Amino acid sequence: GVLGAGLAATAGHRAWLALVAPGPAQASADWFWQNNQGIGQVPLFGALGLVSLACWGVLLVSRGVWRRLVAGLGLLAGIGLSATWFTGLATVRDVAESQVATAALAPGWSLEWTPWFFAAGLAAALLLCTGVVAVLRVTRWPAMGSRYDAPTSGSHPVDESGVHWDTDLSETDPMQVWKAIDEGRDPT
Repeated sequence: GVLGAGLAATAGHRAWLALVAPGPAQASADWFWQNNQGIGQVPLFGALGLVSLACWGVLLVSRGVWRRLVAGLGLLAGIGLSATWFTGLATVRDVAESQVATAALAPGWSLEWTPWFFAAGLAAALLLCTGVVAVLRVTRWPAMGSRYDAPTSGSHPVDESGVHWDTDLSETDPMQVWKAIDEGRDPT
């Protein structure tokens, strides 16, 4: 899922089409293509790729109901990526052809799909499949340990010197705090 999301975010910010012209006319085609950024691109695909990447990051560190909700959001992003890819397949070439046709380019030019188009399709399929698996199996996946979670009990730890360590260290002698840190204890 993370690999597919990274690939989707990258492929969505690249041109899916390339303008190819015969012989010396390629220089003018390259100049036109570079000066008209956005032709042959699908920015929605890149945005959904970033959403999917965020979902997979949160999915790895969450638990319970939130984990299931994030898995569902990841699946929705995968569905959106697949729909966007198929929409791009149907419309990007036509839109680019109409924009290139208005330019004074030598005859014989053509538009060709770049490898980023195929990488985007692979990423969309991968995210759709991993999204379905995540929704179905996320409750059985191991969760991160609670070692670094904030304490939930109302008691404050007391060390052997009798000092109550809590989050408010402003009333504690700074030397005791440093001494505790030197001894390997965390006064916070």
